[in-house]
Amino acid sequence: MEDKTNTGLKKQRERRKRINRIKVGLMMFMLVWMTVSMVVCITLVIKVYSLERQVGIMAQSSVWTGQMNKQENEAENYQEYDALEDTENDKGTESIFDRVKLATGKIMSSADKSNRAEEGDELKVYLTFDDGPSSNTAAILDTLAKYNIKATFFVVGKDDEESKLLYKRIVDEGHTLGMHSYTHKYSALYDSLEGFEADFSRIQNFLYDVTGVDSRFYRFPGGSSNRVSNEDMEKFISYLNEQGITYFDWNVSSGDATSQAYTSDELVENVVTDVVKYKTSVVLMHDAETKSATVEALEPMIEALLALDAHILPIDENTTAIQHITADRVK
Repeated sequence: MEDKTNTGLKKQRERRKRINRIKVGLMMFMLVWMTVSMVVCITLVIKVYSLERQVGIMAQSSVWTGQMNKQENEAENYQEYDALEDTENDKGTESIFDRVKLATGKIMSSADKSNRAEEGDELKVYLTFDDGPSSNTAAILDTLAKYNIKATFFVVGKDDEESKLLYKRIVDEGHTLGMHSYTHKYSALYDSLEGFEADFSRIQNFLYDVTGVDSRFYRFPGGSSNRVSNEDMEKFISYLNEQGITYFDWNVSSGDATSQAYTSDELVENVVTDVVKYKTSVVLMHDAETKSATVEALEPMIEALLALDAHILPIDENTTAIQHITADRVK
């Protein structure tokens, strides 16, 4: 009887031990599960926080980049980046965008205040086209002829027969023929005064030989305020002064010189928005081979300007010189 009792007690103790082991096992499992869960949760929280920071940094970077792009675009509207169309663009010139330092906003001449338009002032608008001639020059001349409008073409040197015919057509149809250098190669043009003089003589003599016109108007590639020149721009301005040459910059830009691909409607808006600010507006446009939007914009631009009662004129000796660096202040 006693043996049976001892056996029963022994079984009960073993059963309790098993139950205790199961409880301990369950508790250990729960503890491990909770520990692992906490570690996983903490890891996820850290990763989420890290991702949020990265997203925040990217968002700030995007905003900053957008602001910088906006500033660059604003500056580009008034600084001609046609160096990118320079056929040289070699290692000697490096990247024009790397070398050009621009102040944000509009570059104005010192005479800007006196040129500000007030209500009732007559608006004189001078449409100018750089970098031609090209096939687009012919299309632009067709549109100008349709409206009997005269403009100004600052041309580069091209000795093929088609270009020579376009130089002659510009003159024959009553437009002003201006010079925009012969080579349009920044590294050579602005490397020294001697190089500039040689290029100037070449384009002036070339145009005289082709058209019989002794051109007296010049536009610096990049404008007189460019930051590409290795020499002080006043040296080149002084040279032009000695030659009796008037150079023209611009105070209104269509935007077709920038890296941004404006539509023809946007080009029109850019011009019309600004010409009302000045009594004399010199409008920067281009008639190079790639400027098809400019060709499309010209007709609605002319109609919009005529609707403003603006007088659209070619540059001549009586035109108020719009200059970023005023020539009469350079000795």
